[in-house]
Amino acid sequence: MPELAINGGTPVRGTAYPAWPAPDDEYVAAVTDVVRSGEWGGFPEPGVNGSAFEEAFAAYQGATHGILMMNGTVTMEVACKALDIGWGDEVIVPALTFAATAYAPMAAGALPVMVDVLPETWTIDPDLAEAAITERTKAILPVHLGHQMADMDRIMEIARKHGLAVIEDCAHAHGQQWNGQGAGCIGDFGSFSHQSSKILTSGEGGTLLTSDETLARRAHSLIDCGRAKDPQEKDFTLGANYRLSELNAALLVVAMRKFPAQQEERAITGKAFEALAAQIPGVRVMPHDDRITRWSFYNYILAIDPDAFGGATNEAVCVAMEAEGIPAEVQYPSMNRYELFQPSLSRLPVAVEYADRLDPNRMSFPVAEAAGQRESIYFMENVFRDGSAGIEDAAEALAKIQRHAAELPAP
Repeated sequence: MPELAINGGTPVRGTAYPAWPAPDDEYVAAVTDVVRSGEWGGFPEPGVNGSAFEEAFAAYQGATHGILMMNGTVTMEVACKALDIGWGDEVIVPALTFAATAYAPMAAGALPVMVDVLPETWTIDPDLAEAAITERTKAILPVHLGHQMADMDRIMEIARKHGLAVIEDCAHAHGQQWNGQGAGCIGDFGSFSHQSSKILTSGEGGTLLTSDETLARRAHSLIDCGRAKDPQEKDFTLGANYRLSELNAALLVVAMRKFPAQQEERAITGKAFEALAAQIPGVRVMPHDDRITRWSFYNYILAIDPDAFGGATNEAVCVAMEAEGIPAEVQYPSMNRYELFQPSLSRLPVAVEYADRLDPNRMSFPVAEAAGQRESIYFMENVFRDGSAGIEDAAEALAKIQRHAAELPAP
């Protein structure tokens, strides 16, 4: 008789985890106020709610300025443009991340130069990043992935040594701190996403953080059709309309008030989950770096040894986890095997000029490939918002699948 739920056995968990987003009357009231005001759009930029959120979020992270815009992809494009990165320039990015991280420099006209990640954290390998620097390199774009942060000590050391800018991709890292500094406040810019699944969401949206007033003005101008944000200096840019509506901004104002308590809850249950998962054969827990002094994560990542799971891929394990009632998934393949990243389909000059350097068949990222295709399992954030029962069910489901791995489909 089968044991695994995927084959007809009894699931570990029969009730759903808490929904996300989690709407309530406070959100409804905030949006209702905007609707009744008639001030729905993002112009003049920033609006009342947009400005309130920018100020609150920047203060929580420890930055001087926040710039709210349409999504967490254009944030990175705007950061590149504000830093005067464009045609002929290169930006170093990790090979294990969402496609937008590599796309954003291209949208600004620059070439994304991909390097492999560290096996301990699956964040950008600083040594490989430094080795990839050329006379055309203008920036490093590290990604804080899952519950981990890139080694910002080494990244900043390399950036200062070579005169490079740093743009932190913090789409997973709202609330994180590194040695007491907020994620997104260590480099020149920090890019955050407010897409539906993110832990600080308005459905869509993105924020750039910076403590450089000139960069902040440029970013505000770039998202506001190029309008000068300092009329006395007439600091126009070649911008576009990337403003976010006041309806979305109102949701973020409410979400920001709720966020600190949610962040603390995830940190407590995440630590407890590590202790449970570490006892499962074939599971490698990647504890967060001690330099992460405030822990706040979007998803939690574990590594499995496929051999301990009967040779099954991480994809098969995640399908089995879902059947057991635990939301889990494989998120990102390595960039050279990522169907969503298709630079050859672009007519951007950088894609045409550097087609050979963007050819996935010429790339090799052994650590990222192993993580994306065989080892990585991402546990969704709501697993960590259901107290001890939520994480105990998740650990039991993973242990159950490992015990009965012979029932998993052959790779």
